[in-house]
Amino acid sequence: MHMQNQLELNRRRFLKGIGACMALPAFESLLAGKLLAAAAAPQKAVTATGAPLRTAFVYFPNGVNLAKWRPDGTGSDYILNQTMEPLTMLQDDFQIISGFEHKNGWAGPDGAGDHARANATILTGMRPKKTAGADIRVGISVDQVAAQHIGQVTRFPSLELSCDRVRKSGVCDSGYSRAYQFNLSWRSETTPVAPESNPRLVFERLFGTRKGATERQRNFELRQARQKSILDFVLDDARNLQRQLGRNDVQKLDEYLAGVREIEQRIERTEQFGKLPDPGTDTPSGIPLSYQEHIRLMFDMLVLAFQTDSTRVATFLLAHDGSNRSFKDIGVSDGHHYLSHHQNDEEKLEKIAKIDLFYVQQYAYFLHRLRETRDLDGKSLLDNSAIIYCSGLSDANRHSHDNLPVVVGGRAGGALTPGRHVKVENSVPMTNFYVKLLNILGVKADRFGDSTGVFENV
Repeated sequence: MHMQNQLELNRRRFLKGIGACMALPAFESLLAGKLLAAAAAPQKAVTATGAPLRTAFVYFPNGVNLAKWRPDGTGSDYILNQTMEPLTMLQDDFQIISGFEHKNGWAGPDGAGDHARANATILTGMRPKKTAGADIRVGISVDQVAAQHIGQVTRFPSLELSCDRVRKSGVCDSGYSRAYQFNLSWRSETTPVAPESNPRLVFERLFGTRKGATERQRNFELRQARQKSILDFVLDDARNLQRQLGRNDVQKLDEYLAGVREIEQRIERTEQFGKLPDPGTDTPSGIPLSYQEHIRLMFDMLVLAFQTDSTRVATFLLAHDGSNRSFKDIGVSDGHHYLSHHQNDEEKLEKIAKIDLFYVQQYAYFLHRLRETRDLDGKSLLDNSAIIYCSGLSDANRHSHDNLPVVVGGRAGGALTPGRHVKVENSVPMTNFYVKLLNILGVKADRFGDSTGVFENV
């Protein structure tokens, strides 16, 4: 009885430590082994001028009104359609690629659930396991492959953003777990990386201080010190508890301890970068009431993260696929998902085009901010970036996973050729493009997801 009571006491004490540790929003676990393997290549993800190469994946939901999305013409001699009009002044700074496909997004034997599969496949190219339980499985995402190889040169290997509330569990779309629909980034085939939706918390994570607020800086440093001591506390208690557990529980505990060690390594690596950068702006107050302001504030945070070289890899989920958000500010009171099943109704298609236009306006805002921000080599951040804007569906009415809407902004230090419309024939896997992107970032790869080769025409 004494042994059982002692075990329960240790378990409670340990769980209390877990709660304190896992509540740290400023730190993110890494795959320690892959981080160490990547440490031998510190010069990856830089341009010929020595400026950092950045990449971001911006996702918008529910496909598009294709008739008003598709450009007229190909190559450099093309005309933007109605939806793309906000990008007119940036036409030399991006390229449109038509014809990519995610075959693992189609229904097949899995039946319904195209919105969950759209989110799950877009950056992985892999078919998600249809489950509402804890046994989720899809594949590592391209951003995390990049982060594991080049993330050691920045404070944060990657940054995950969203304008959706994070939903970690439960059924979401036709028997698929919420994890598939509310996460773009997957550290492993079973581990999603939850995005942050609060601009204030993103800022605090990146910089930990409001400009000129010395007291806030001291508080941040105190928190940082406490976080490390909490880790020490958890590790000591975990080792004591481990001796009293059965085989299965030991395995679970080992998995947790691996995560704790990764956090510990993350803290140590953060300390090596010295003082936190000064972003030159005040901390945001929180989540704005306006959806447009929310999106743009998150884009501003991402510009700051790239400008201060806090990270070089990011994802931004504007809204999850299947989102039924209404857009009353632009005259659309119907839900987006409801409208996407338009059955070729012209009134619904016009409303979809308005929503498509709204999202392109936000992407254009981001590209403008990157273009007006100077980089270390005197060029713009946009010149030294690859900013992918995409959706996992083309026509949501048919739940189509081919001819995906894809825009690639930036020049990636000269590795990309913007200012044109590239039309791909025979439904090339989008993962072929990801192989090329990884190579541009300095990651040696000849396959990714369901790729069949390397898409060179970028």
